Amino acid sequence: MGKPTGFLEYERKGNAETPPLERIKDFHEFHVPMPEEERRRQAARCMDCGVPFCQSGMMIGGMASGCPLNNMCPEWNDLIYVGNYKEALGRLLKTNNFPEFTSRVCPAPCEAACTCGLNDEPVCIKENEHAIIEYGYENGQMEAKPPKVRTGKKVAVVGSGPAGLAAADQLNKRGHNVTVFERSDRPGGLLMYGIPNMKLEKSVIERTVSRLMKEGIVFKTGVNVGVDVKAENLLAEFDRVILTCGSSHPRDIKVTGREADGVYFAVDYLTRVTKHVLDPQFSDYIDAKGKHVVVIGGGDTGNDCVGSSIRQGAKSVVQLEMMPKPPAERTEDNPWPEWPKVQKTDYGQQEAIAVFGSDPRLYETTVKEFVKDKNGKLTKVRAVKLAWEKEEETGRMKMSEVPGSEFELDADLVLIAAGFLGTQAYVADDFALKLNARTNVDTKPGQYKTSADRVFTAGDMHRGQSLVVWAIREGREAARQVDEDLMGYSNLN
Repeated sequence: MGKPTGFLEYERKGNAETPPLERIKDFHEFHVPMPEEERRRQAARCMDCGVPFCQSGMMIGGMASGCPLNNMCPEWNDLIYVGNYKEALGRLLKTNNFPEFTSRVCPAPCEAACTCGLNDEPVCIKENEHAIIEYGYENGQMEAKPPKVRTGKKVAVVGSGPAGLAAADQLNKRGHNVTVFERSDRPGGLLMYGIPNMKLEKSVIERTVSRLMKEGIVFKTGVNVGVDVKAENLLAEFDRVILTCGSSHPRDIKVTGREADGVYFAVDYLTRVTKHVLDPQFSDYIDAKGKHVVVIGGGDTGNDCVGSSIRQGAKSVVQLEMMPKPPAERTEDNPWPEWPKVQKTDYGQQEAIAVFGSDPRLYETTVKEFVKDKNGKLTKVRAVKLAWEKEEETGRMKMSEVPGSEFELDADLVLIAAGFLGTQAYVADDFALKLNARTNVDTKPGQYKTSADRVFTAGDMHRGQSLVVWAIREGREAARQVDEDLMGYSNLN
């Protein structure tokens, strides 16, 4: 597990980044891989801890601690340290179908649970993973490997996000004939249009999809199941159906002036910006150039909106966050190896600080009204400060408006990044699926079989809005259950 004394000898050193004022000139990825010698030193920091929480994936305090995919991080850290990348790739692919995605977009719960991080900086697990998978592609280790034997069984996967791709990949490896249906014009789902290009180059997705196609998976894009193709038709053609349509119903903000011209959902904005990046001839995109932008929501999607609008040349960017500002370090009630509830300044906020001179986030703030002119165009956002206090009876935190704290922000463009509410109704209705109280597809605990015969589900549609690693895990587990249902047993892990 790395060099026994490596964590004492070497300090954590991450990949270099293109400076903010340079990288905002385009939508390309901006992390620079480090030299091989330094990468091996970083892997050497893995400390033979005995109990590697990094790969546990257990739930502590309602949050994942360690990798939900149970990636064998200590094993491939050691293999990097000794220079055996080929074997490291084999160990990595045993648990993760798509390290090329997770090594770019995952928030790295593995690192948050790294034992080295208890008293020092954690191991650069995410970057080490990235080095392994890119070695694989660069050295011919990721060539297509179609299954040698086919079972004759047909499975339809609806949705080509990380859960759908993982399920399709596993079932295809087993020898089933898999067809993936995607309503957008390109495969990838959330990966393609929900995550901006500078965070995940779309050529990376195209590279993966091309490999999966060579391995025998059929992709049908521009097909909206539930509209263009009905459930009864799919069930007549395929032996099993897996629904991985995501949690794609955006949470709205119902305040006065919501109908103003200039207020959009973040997912619509990011989708149309990416389409324009991929095809400059695409003209129906939302342009923040020269505009005062207000982003509502402090999560990853909100940060992506900040970074995207700055690249388009926004005049100003403000990000509103209802919650209080997190502490700089762990508090006593948030001990390791829990996920650290600390302030994170992500790439978009870093860029806003470089461009405008200050952090774009306003904490404990919400919107009261969208102000529009006589033509219905957005001109301002009326906001108010919030106070949080704990209810004595329930112990829950309750927010209330601070009297007299209202203020206005100039706004030509508002992007609502307030999360997602669950499954879109038309798909659930077409398959006659039972939903739970959170409007996710209902199944028994630990199961992926839905209330409809021969229909399974996985990913955000099943568990609600979550991480790419959870989607891949659910796709893998759903594939195993489908395989068992078809064959009576499964050799998928």
